[in-house]
Order: sequence, then structure tokens, then C-alpha cells
Amino acid sequence: MTDFTMKTDADGIATITWDTVGRSMNVLNQQGFIDLDALVDQALADDAVKGIIITSGKDGTFAGGMDLNIISKMKESAGDNPARGLMDGLMASHAVLRKIERAGMDPKTNKGGKPIACAMQGTGLGIGFEIPLSCHRIFVADNPKAKIGLPEIMVGIFPGMGGTTRLVRKMGAMAASPYLLEGKLLNPVKAKAAGLVDEIVPADELLSAAKEWVLSEPKIVKPWDEKGYKMPGGEPYHPAGFMTYVGASAMIHSKTQGVYPAAKALLSAAYEGAQVPFDTAIKIEARWFTNVLMNPSSEAMIRSLFINKEALEKGANRPDVADQTVSKVGVIGAGMMGAGIALVSALAGIQVVLIDAKQDAADRGKSYTADYMDKGIKRKKATEEKKEAVLGLINATTDYAALSGCDLIVEAVFEDVGVKAEVTKQVQAACPDAIFATNTSTLPITELAKAANDAEKFIGIHFFSPVDKMMLVEIIKGQQTGDVAVAKALDFVRQIRKTPIVVNDERFFYANRCIIPYINEGIRMVREGVAPALIENAAKLVGMPLGPLQLTDETSIDLGVKIAKATKAAMGADYPNEEVDEVLFWMFDEGRLGRKSNSGFYAYDDKGKRTGLWDGLAAQYPIADEQPDLIEVQHRLLFAQVLEAVRALEEDVLEDIREGDVGAILGWGFAPWSGGPLSWLDIIGSPYAAERCDELAATYGKRFETPALLREMGDKTQTFYGRFGQGNAA
Repeated sequence: MTDFTMKTDADGIATITWDTVGRSMNVLNQQGFIDLDALVDQALADDAVKGIIITSGKDGTFAGGMDLNIISKMKESAGDNPARGLMDGLMASHAVLRKIERAGMDPKTNKGGKPIACAMQGTGLGIGFEIPLSCHRIFVADNPKAKIGLPEIMVGIFPGMGGTTRLVRKMGAMAASPYLLEGKLLNPVKAKAAGLVDEIVPADELLSAAKEWVLSEPKIVKPWDEKGYKMPGGEPYHPAGFMTYVGASAMIHSKTQGVYPAAKALLSAAYEGAQVPFDTAIKIEARWFTNVLMNPSSEAMIRSLFINKEALEKGANRPDVADQTVSKVGVIGAGMMGAGIALVSALAGIQVVLIDAKQDAADRGKSYTADYMDKGIKRKKATEEKKEAVLGLINATTDYAALSGCDLIVEAVFEDVGVKAEVTKQVQAACPDAIFATNTSTLPITELAKAANDAEKFIGIHFFSPVDKMMLVEIIKGQQTGDVAVAKALDFVRQIRKTPIVVNDERFFYANRCIIPYINEGIRMVREGVAPALIENAAKLVGMPLGPLQLTDETSIDLGVKIAKATKAAMGADYPNEEVDEVLFWMFDEGRLGRKSNSGFYAYDDKGKRTGLWDGLAAQYPIADEQPDLIEVQHRLLFAQVLEAVRALEEDVLEDIREGDVGAILGWGFAPWSGGPLSWLDIIGSPYAAERCDELAATYGKRFETPALLREMGDKTQTFYGRFGQGNAA
């Protein structure tokens, strides 16, 4: 079966309908491009056809874009000379869209040609908007839920099927930049106001409006194909245009620190393409798109941020048990975490019982949702009716009897084994049959489960703060946790629209296991005399959202002290971080607790704004005369994290490398350009990684020793996705 079909009516209108087989939303594949090309040829060659309408067979949507599974494999399938193969394939695709745009017009006179309209039932993303951009008029159904735009930059590529070139010529570089460089999406009304689409019509009038326009004998030559065309906002050598590109270059470098290849390539395609005729500009765009596809970063980002993330959200590692959708959840503890969990649960339509020891504390927890909805109302993202409905789902109380009927309990009380054990017993006395989940970032699940009636029904759910903003949820299986509890946790995370990873119980689980060494390495370098500014900027220049010192301030220094003391008590003589504790405990004794006290590794003004690194740090730990190489600092910070990811895989804490990469990016922001820690090791190669570990270990100590798994893979020149793409058992 073909995804594209065509029917010609008695008035000579050929309607090409896109209806991807087996998908709820249209996505374009290679065969689809071939079929679309053939139908356009057929319609243009048929004298009975007066014009063409391209539309969708899916109710309420036009297209979700290119199939990213195909994009991720384009380089692999491009033959022995992949760059040439990619370039040839891209130019063949450009030819199809250019054929739609020119529509049979005489190349010299621009006479003739058949009008081609695009009738979009709703959402059009990526190629699902690039095809409409090649048409002569874009009609969109009045569907407020629809999203229109070019989000490719968000997954490590850029609009490379003419979207960059056409949008810059249509709007000018400045006006087009939010949609190209930020991937901004608009509803139809805003898209029309911005100039992205031409007409908004009622859904039941969409095809008739498009047909009426096609039959009106409209002018169809695009502005850039007419003699004397001038680009909106000015070409790059025009004073206004020059300032636009200079500003855009600075903005991109500020936001990407030079580690995201797609943004730089997009700007290069726009800048170079704006100085030449359209058909040459398309070739330039294709060249830069090929450059991005040849960069391993794009493949890694697409794999982790789209393909793997989507697979995990759809239950790739869910046990084969009956549906465990949550209808009523009990949240114990109405502090910041509990209040956030109650909020996201109520937003998902789940009944919530929010319990705290005192009624005023429970009420404050519920008010977090009220404040959140008020902010939404101010931004016109919510209504008073929606606010009342969400608040109506939350019962804030001190009465454990209200938990009756809950099928899931999420405990979010103080991080103390004794406190959690007492709460567990109270909850299970009132609600013995529910799955019990403890929200913890450090305490062993197997130990906490000893307080439960049934350890099979006990599981860890580690939310990241703030709950409403952070997308990752870490689900931790204790030694006796059963499949039903795992499925219940996964189904709950799916309901609240977050991304889950499932790991086995071990100290610090997965996320904190990796991020704590990153923080510790930064603090260790301070003690050694490495300039704090070098440490922080080295981290940002390699793609980390925060340097280790700023991250310590954000999470609070007293929390770091607490974790250090607990870890030392558990590990005894094996404890490896005495040098780190020297700095951390000194800061704590100085009363510098981080952002919460407006004093930490950074100095802050009265309003809590960072004003720079604290001068007293250099006074206590003088900056050495000789500073390390930038790459050396970056490698210490990165390997401190990725080696823990490898060890987690070795020790079966991670059961799926996809969870290791997705969890790292969404949980603590590990260099998204790399696709995650295991993808980064694949990019640099296991032989080099093992060799580099040996060098770091020889200089800095056993924490950098090459794990046996990485050593073996280096000897065999293996990749993690080559070996573990189907799970840890490989």
C-alpha cells in the first residue's frame, strides 16, 4: 500500500492525500517521497488537471515530520561514500519540493504552471511544514490544538529539506530565527499572524477553500523566483542584514558554546544561501545538512532524545502484566517534593490524597497547585475552570483513613530510614493493598522495604526537583520488588507524562551515582589550585548546563555534607573523598550553604542573583601558578561521570543502555550533544577511552581506573550500542 493517493474531480482539481499506513500521524519515508514525486508528475502532465491540493487523510493533523528512525540511519545506508550518498539523496528530495514550487512554470518567463495549495487539517512539523512551504498557498484548519513549525534543532539537526532556505527568504533571517534556531511551534492563529501560513478556515471548509483558491487562477510565482527580489530584513551584505547575522552568530555561540553542530550549520546555510540564487542556496543547505548528518552528534542526539526516549515512554522495559493505570494516589508528605507530585498527578486527572502531619502543612502543599494554576492563567495557558477542576482532585488532610481506595502510595517524607519506616507502617495499616513507592534519592530501597508488609509491593520512585519541570523519573527495584509494582510505577509515570528509567537497587542508584563524582571532581580541583573559573567554564564549554561548583550551590552545600557523612559511615575505610570533604566541610563551617543562604562557591546579591565566584575561595585555596589544559579539566569532569555509568552497567544497576543515556540527559543534563555518557564513549571510541582512563588514573588516582568492561570492549574495538543495543544481557 502507498502512503500517497490521488483523485481528480470533475473541476480538474487533483487532490493528493497523504495517509501513512499503520500510523496515527503522517510521517515521511523514502518511498513516500518517490510516490509523492510520481503523483505530482502525473498531475502536472495531465491537461485535464487545473491545479493540485495536497492534504492529509488523518483527522486533525497534517504530518509529524520525517521518520527519525530513517534519519538516524541515513549515513549508515548511504553506501561506501556516505557524504556523497547523503548529498545525492538530499538533492533528489529537494528536486521533488522544487518541482512542487515551480509547478511546471517556464524557467525563463515564469509563465504557465498549475496552482498547488496545501490543506493542513492540523499539526505540521518538520517536513510536514516544509512540504507546505513549497506549495503556493497554505490553508490550515482552525484547530487550536494544532502545532506548526520546524522543531528539528531540538533533536540535533536543522530544517534541511528547504525549510531553512524558504523561511529565511519568506520572512527574513531575524523574523525566521525563533522558528529555525529555537524550534518554536505556533498554533494556527499565531502561525498566520507570524506569516508562516496564509489562511485559517473552519475544518469542514478546508478543502473547499483550497479548491476555490486553486480555481481562481492565482499568481503562483514565489517572490524569490521573481526578478528584483529583495530579502526581507536585508541580505548579509546590507547594513541591517549584516547586523542580524553578527548578532545571530553571537547568540548561537552563547547558547551552544560551540558544541551543538546543527545550530552553527543552520546559520551557515542561511548566511551563505542568502547571497546566491535560490537553486544554489538549496545546494548549500543540503551540503550543510550532510555535514550535520555526518557528525556523530546528530545520530546520537536523535537516538537518545527521540527514538530511545519515546521507546522508554511507551514501556520498552515494562513487565508483561495487566494494565496498572492509577486511579487514586496517596502522597505522604506535603513539602516541596510531595506538593510537586500532587500537582503533576492532579494535572493528569488522578485523584490525590495529600497527607501531612499538620493540616496547615497539607494546605500549603495544596496551595502549590493553586499557585501553579494561577501562573498558567496569567499566561493564558489555563482557565479558572481548569484550576478548580485540578484543585478539586486534591484532598489535603492529616487523616490516613482518607487513603482508602488508593492503588498507589508515594511517600515523600524526610530522608531518614526511621522516619520513612514509621510512615510506611502507618500507611499500610490504613491502606494495606496499595503498591507502596518511596521517593528517595539516596536511601537503599531493599533496606526501606523491611518496614513494609510485602516487599514485592514496595518500590522506589526518585523524582527530580522541581517535579513539575523535570522530565525524568528514576524507578528503583529493591531485591524483592515484584513485576506488578514495576508496572504500576511505569504506568503512573506514563500518566503524568514523564520519562521513566528502571534501575536496580545500589548506593545512589544511577543518577546520583554519576552526578556526585562530577561535583566531587570539581571541588577536588579547587583544593588542587585549579582556577574555579576554569573549572566552571570548562564544564559549560563541553555542554554541561551547570559547572560543578554552581550545581553544588543549587543543590545546597549542607546536603552535600549530609550525603558525605552518610556515605563515609557506610563505606568506612573504603571512603574515597576526604579531599572533597575538606573543602565542603570548611564551606559549611563558614555558613556558606549555597543559593539557599545567598552564599556558597558563588557570591550573591540581596536578591539572590549570582555576582561571580566568591573571592574567599581563592584566599583559602590559592590558585596555582600553572594551570591545567582545558581538555584535561573537561576529561576529568566527563570521565568522572561516564565511568560510573559503565560501572552501573557492569554491576547490573542499569539493565538497558538506553536508560543510561536518556536518564543522564534528562536527569542532570549530561552534555545533550553527545547523546549521553555511553553514546559519548562510542563517539570517542572504546580503545581511546580505555587508554585515556589509564592516563587519568596514573595522574589522579584509582577513581579513573578503566572498568573491566571498557577494557574488554577497547581490546575488541566494540561500541556500547553495537554490543548492548538489545539490553545489558549482551
